[in-house]
Amino acid sequence: MVSKEAKTLTVFALVMINVAAVANLAQLSVLAEYGLSAIFFIGAASLIFFVPVALVSAELATGWPQTGGVYIWVKEAFGKGWAFLAMWLLWFENVIWYPTILSFAAATIAFIFNPALATNPIYTFAIILLIAWGATFMNLRGMKTSSLISTFGVWVGVLFPLLLIIALSLIWLSSGGTPQIDLSMQNLVPEMGNLASLVFLVGVLLSLSGMEMSAIHAGSVKDPQTNYPKAILISAVIIFLTLTLGSLAISLAIPRSEIVLTAGIMEAFQYFFNEFNILWFLPMMALLIAVGSIGTVSTWLAGPSKGLLVTAKDGSLPPFFQKVNENGMPANVLITQAAIISLLALVFVFMPSVSASYWILTAMTAQLYLIMYLLMFAAAIRLRHSQPDVKRAFCVPGGNAGMWIIAGTGFLASLFAIIIGFVPPSGIDTGSESFFHLFTMGGIALVCIMPLIILKLKKPGWVPKGG
Repeated sequence: MVSKEAKTLTVFALVMINVAAVANLAQLSVLAEYGLSAIFFIGAASLIFFVPVALVSAELATGWPQTGGVYIWVKEAFGKGWAFLAMWLLWFENVIWYPTILSFAAATIAFIFNPALATNPIYTFAIILLIAWGATFMNLRGMKTSSLISTFGVWVGVLFPLLLIIALSLIWLSSGGTPQIDLSMQNLVPEMGNLASLVFLVGVLLSLSGMEMSAIHAGSVKDPQTNYPKAILISAVIIFLTLTLGSLAISLAIPRSEIVLTAGIMEAFQYFFNEFNILWFLPMMALLIAVGSIGTVSTWLAGPSKGLLVTAKDGSLPPFFQKVNENGMPANVLITQAAIISLLALVFVFMPSVSASYWILTAMTAQLYLIMYLLMFAAAIRLRHSQPDVKRAFCVPGGNAGMWIIAGTGFLASLFAIIIGFVPPSGIDTGSESFFHLFTMGGIALVCIMPLIILKLKKPGWVPKGG
C-alpha cells in the first residue's frame, strides 16, 4: 500500500517541492548586485549547474534510495572515507550557511521595529544566537512542529513576498518609475574578463543549490523517466523567472552601492511601499519574511544533522555523536551544531560591515557545498560503469555519454566557481585581500582536513554493536 501511494506524486507536487527546496529570498540581494546581468548569470547557472544537479541526483536517489543521500552514493562509488568527507562537507557548509540566513532574518526583523538595526553587527549577532538556539531546542522536540512551521513559512514567508515584490516593481516601472540600473541590452552580458565581478557567480550557484535534497522524491513520481524531467524543466523555468525578477526588483529600486546583502529585499519593499503610500504594511511584510526564513532554518537544522548521524552510526564518528533522544533526534549533533554557529556568528562583530560578514560566509558555504558536488558528480559517473545493473527508476538521458556530458558539465561549473570564490568581490569591503584569502582558504582547508583527522583517530569502539 505504501509503495502504491508513493508512486502517485504528481508533476505539480514535485515542482512545488523543488521550488520550496531552492527558493531563497536571502540570496536575492546577492543576485541584485549584477543588475540586468542577473538574467545572464541565472540562465547560465541553471543550464550548467542546476539542471545537472537535478538530473544526476535524481538518478542516484532512485538507484540508491537508502537514508543517507550523498553519503550512500559516494560510499557506493568510492568507499566510506570519501563518503564521510562528502557528508561532512554537506553538514559543515550548512553550519556555515546558518549565520547568513539568520543574519537575513535579523535584518528583516529589524524592519518591524527599527530598520537602522539591519546594519548593526551587535544586534545581528544577538538575533542569530537567539534564533539558532531557539530553533535547535525546537528540533530536539521532534520534526512535527518544525515541519509545520516550514510549510507555512514557504508559502507565506517566501512565495508570497517574492510574487508581491515582482508585481510591485512591474507596476512601478510601467507607471514611469526611474530604475537605478541601466536597462539597455548591452548590459545583459557582463564583463567576462573581470574576476572581481564574476565572483558573485558563487552566490548564484549557491542560490540554485539543494536539488539533491528533493531528488529523493524522484522515485515517488509516476512514470519518472518522463515526468521527472518535465518537473525539472518547469521548476527551472519558475525558479529562473522568480529569482531573476525578484533580484531585478531590488536592483531597480536600490542603487548597487546601497544594497545591504542581508536586507536588500526589505530595502526594496520599503521603497515600493513608500512609493505606493502603503508604508504601514512594512512591519507586517518583515514579520512574514522573518517567519519564512526561520522556518527554512528550522527544517535545515535537522536534515543534514540526520545525515551526519548516518555516518556516526556507520562508525565514522565517536559514540557521542550517535546519541538519539526520545524524539528520534540527533541531540548531541544538534547541540554541537548550535555551538559552532554561535562561534561563526562572531564574524558579524569583527568584519568591516554586515554585508562583508554575509559575503565571506556565503563564499565559504558555496565552496564547501561545491566540493561536495564534485564528489557527487564523480560518483554518478563512476557508478554508471561500476554498477550498471542497479535498477534506477530514472536515468540521466543519453546513456553513458549523456552522463559524462551532464555530470561533467556540472563538475566543471562547480570547479570554476570554487576557484573564483577565492577572489574578493567588487563593491564589498571585506577587509584586506590577504585577510580574505586567509579566512576563506584557511577555513576551507580546516573543514576538509578535519574528517581526515577524525578517521585517523577512529577506534573500533566507534562502530555500534551489530553495525
